[in-house]
Amino acid sequence: METLGGIAQEVLECTKCSLSKKRTQPVFGAGSINADLMFIGEAPGAEEDRTGIPFIGRSGKLLDVLLLEELNMDRSMCYISNIVKCRPPENRDPKQEEIDSCRPYLKKQLELIKPKVIITLGNFSTRLLLETKTGITKVRGRIYEYSGSSLIPTFHPAAALRGRKGVLEDMRTDFRKAKEIIYG
Repeated sequence: METLGGIAQEVLECTKCSLSKKRTQPVFGAGSINADLMFIGEAPGAEEDRTGIPFIGRSGKLLDVLLLEELNMDRSMCYISNIVKCRPPENRDPKQEEIDSCRPYLKKQLELIKPKVIITLGNFSTRLLLETKTGITKVRGRIYEYSGSSLIPTFHPAAALRGRKGVLEDMRTDFRKAKEIIYG
């Protein structure tokens, strides 16, 4: 039986795509293996690449606030990861080959954690898990089934930080849906 630690070691040694050449370290994921809630973002940024911890920059701070205010949780009670485990240069969007290289690792994380709820943060993770080309603004607001979990797509915290009208309230609504599923 595979473990998260074993998969994290695979990621540490991974050279499947060019991102491995420039990373400081991969950012596998963090949180509880028994989490009812799992967040999946896009890719690590500079701070995450430096520390190896997902969502610790400005977007992560907003995620922490929403977790506390809408779910009465802190990040130790959930699991946080990204579809791509290494930082793309200059924070560019991940390329399809990079997503494809990391997809098996994310799949294994999901299989081991078995969260009740998955919240995808932004277009890339939403499109990957829902296997769609439709953007986040059209798919959010609904709950989808994903391998026995409820999948709730929402905006990436960076979109709220950029001040787009309505994004933060939409995120709060999506987090409240997760709370209803987790706590009944």
